[in-house]
Amino acid sequence: MQVAPFWREQWKPLALIVGIFLLSYLMPVEALQKSQRLQNAFWEALYLLRWYAQEHVLLCLIPSFFIAGAIAIFISQDGVMKYLGDKANPFLAYGVASVSGTILAVCSCTVLPLFAGIYRMGAGLGPAIAFLYSGPAINVLAIILTARILGLQLGIARGIGAIAFSVVIGFAMHLIFRDEEPPKIKAKTLLSDSETSRPLWQTAVFFAVMVGILVFANWAKPETNLGIWATIYGLKWWITGLLGIALAAIACQWLHLNSGKVILITIVTAILSWQFQNQPLIPFSVAIVGLSWLTSINQAEAGEWFNTSWDYAKQILPLLLFGVLIAGALLGRPGHEGLIPSEWVVQAVGGNSIFANFFAAIAGAFMYFATLTEVPIVQGLIGSGMGQGPALALLLAGPALSLPSMLVIRSIMGTKKTIVFVALVVIMATISGLIYGSIFA
Repeated sequence: MQVAPFWREQWKPLALIVGIFLLSYLMPVEALQKSQRLQNAFWEALYLLRWYAQEHVLLCLIPSFFIAGAIAIFISQDGVMKYLGDKANPFLAYGVASVSGTILAVCSCTVLPLFAGIYRMGAGLGPAIAFLYSGPAINVLAIILTARILGLQLGIARGIGAIAFSVVIGFAMHLIFRDEEPPKIKAKTLLSDSETSRPLWQTAVFFAVMVGILVFANWAKPETNLGIWATIYGLKWWITGLLGIALAAIACQWLHLNSGKVILITIVTAILSWQFQNQPLIPFSVAIVGLSWLTSINQAEAGEWFNTSWDYAKQILPLLLFGVLIAGALLGRPGHEGLIPSEWVVQAVGGNSIFANFFAAIAGAFMYFATLTEVPIVQGLIGSGMGQGPALALLLAGPALSLPSMLVIRSIMGTKKTIVFVALVVIMATISGLIYGSIFA
């Protein structure tokens, strides 16, 4: 009588053990050792991981962790529920969430701490998902770049599709899981005591400064040296520095950090900025370390801010790095190959068949695209025979998802919701590609 319950409860770990044993027993080590593609995949995984660490962790993720921590500490749960909760005005909730990408212009991984912050603070699943998709997908510069390089029609289709996707997918997730209460955490916030002493405009300025640092520190270089985008790119570190000074003033006046230590770190950062003008990551890193140290030793709400930000970093960063490693091994970097030959991809996305659009959507969903890199990648694929429909499918699915982001999303809202979200993105991208390809083939 005890046999059946045992097998019902223990079949998963037993299957895992047997699977690992058979893999170890039958592994063709000699053949793997001689495989050039396997060796390339190994090095591509390390190259992509190094590139990601150099380009995204300090400039993208660390500021995002601080913003996510600030959401939990300095914004009341009632405020989040009012504008993004299940009972909020849907036009307001989905409207705010769907256009967030025009401000953030972040990649699929950078948006994750921000999504975790608003979701766990009480935002409805639908608006939170709309924010999760729109953050990396609705990037004004990327859409303009798409129109200039890949054609006006594709650029317009991408912009309309991204905004529509965020609303439709968010609302669909709300309907599918409307009977499930999303897991929320009680924010460790002191705002209930400080709301009367800190006006709303101060909180708004505080977040605007942090978002400004995130946006301008990651401002990508445009294709041309002329125009407003190029001008902003040339001034990006001056603007970031001024916003950093503003954050230092806020830390002293509103967060009550030690003024002498804040001024000292600001001066050191300014000197390093002058000495290492061609290496802005050095002063930026010093500023991040200084802010982390000052907030970590604070016993008031600034200390809670650091602790919450650190909690997000512990949860998200290891999963992201592991996901980037796997993505590099499978797909490699742009212009380099991993385990999956690029010829397979090119052959699979030619024409405008259902399979071509589906393959483009699913491949884009698992690939990792840094901000704006999807445009030259799609340009190269189109030059190799990619159809117009699959090109749009990849542009709508790729920037919003990646294998690393899927791992983190699963840790935030569970396996079932993650699978449904990914499936909705892939299905809608496939359908959009089919429609667009049939019209503009």
